[in-house]
Amino acid sequence: MLLRNYRFRQGYGPEWGSGGIFGLRYHNGTLYFTLAFEAEAHFVDAKSGEEKTYDFTLVGNGPTSGGDTYNAVETVDEFIYFGGWVHAPAVYREDRRILFHNKYSHVHAYDTEEGSVKLLWKDSIHHETDWAGEISEILYDPAGDRLLLAREDGHANLGVYSLDRRSGKAEPLLHEPSPKGTLVHDTAFFGIGKNFGEGVRKIGALDLITGKWEFFRPGGSADGRPYTRPGLGAMASAYNRAFAFVRGGILAGNPFMGEEFTFYRLFDFHTFYAPFRVNAVNVGGGILTAFNAHHDAAYRPDSKDAGIGWITTNTIVGPSVLVYIAPPMVRIVGAFGARVTSVEKMDGKLLVATNSTPNTGSTEATPFDTGNRDVVVLSEKALEERPPAVTFSFPLALQNAGKKPGTGTFGGVPLDGYLEPRAIFYLDRDNRLTVYEYDLSLPPMPPIREEFDLRAGKNVLDLSSFSGIVSFELEREDGNGKVRIELR
Repeated sequence: MLLRNYRFRQGYGPEWGSGGIFGLRYHNGTLYFTLAFEAEAHFVDAKSGEEKTYDFTLVGNGPTSGGDTYNAVETVDEFIYFGGWVHAPAVYREDRRILFHNKYSHVHAYDTEEGSVKLLWKDSIHHETDWAGEISEILYDPAGDRLLLAREDGHANLGVYSLDRRSGKAEPLLHEPSPKGTLVHDTAFFGIGKNFGEGVRKIGALDLITGKWEFFRPGGSADGRPYTRPGLGAMASAYNRAFAFVRGGILAGNPFMGEEFTFYRLFDFHTFYAPFRVNAVNVGGGILTAFNAHHDAAYRPDSKDAGIGWITTNTIVGPSVLVYIAPPMVRIVGAFGARVTSVEKMDGKLLVATNSTPNTGSTEATPFDTGNRDVVVLSEKALEERPPAVTFSFPLALQNAGKKPGTGTFGGVPLDGYLEPRAIFYLDRDNRLTVYEYDLSLPPMPPIREEFDLRAGKNVLDLSSFSGIVSFELEREDGNGKVRIELR
């Protein structure tokens, strides 16, 4: 199937920085995606190539902006259910602010047989600066024949909601903020917590048969070291476990199998490098998702939007990476620019939506989307080929900035498929390095640790004798040092 457009330049869409291409989903011969912030839902017929667009004016008057920035999409029978949020109409002020009186959360249904769009549900609190919780996840509950909605981004009406897919009636099931969820066996797991705060505080489990909730705290880490701020980006299931992709790694497990949720450190650089604003899909029995270099950021150096400052969000430590999870292996299968916004499998191909620019802060709005967005088409063979060359480079000062004692462990770099990986430490002082070696074993196995004496100056550590995943910890702080990790 050929797309009419693979590339989307800046266009009208008042919001914060850049949105992206979200919700890629191929179902019943139709490829759907939403272009945000332009608020355009696209539906492409696989046979004819005919493309229809919808501008969300069933929600309210135009001009609209927004659409979806979390990949809220689900398919049932002939329907594609897509959700998110939209300004209808959008109101932009010259002081770089958006007024939120007309911001709505929404769920629509697209009938792939008839080629028609229906507004199923909408919600707004009509406030100048605050908004009702956006729809960031839609799950189909086959036991109750209903849609489960996760809502975390917002100021009111947060939590998990049940939506009747025929009447459009919604009711709350949980009043704690939840950005993402996934189905495992006969249970729906939801991450609970604020993404721009402490991250996942606990994981809620909804029994789809009885309707009862149980709650579980995340457990320890596979490398045995503490972890911080596990903001939740995407969830998926495989191997009868729930996988929560968070800032700094993966939480995986299933308490109903007698397994706590273990944290597997992955790409933890004490920055905002994270699997945010991207989905996770099952491919080949495993899970495909991305960790993004620049998904949300403060544009001005004096901005501390949502408590996350300029240095944390704008220090670019490496490319965004597409990763394939097939325990105990974690393999890098692609390297991209600022961020990957959506991934999907279609006709033996992998569709990867990307964006050159992040979301920005609440007082940093523009009347147009500032990013260059495109769709990259890969062969499924990318999952089996040798991984691409990737480099991560970052200052050691980040590993110590405001850290709690014992939380200076960083890295979580997957080595599978690389023949000559190495880490180069540029140090201001002599130091002692501990390397933790582990993998994504289910259930987890104890890590292996090795220690190395490093000297002031340049130190080259050959990582080819290690396997699986490696993380690092220095005995003493080095505010002027830096690290370069090269995977070849």
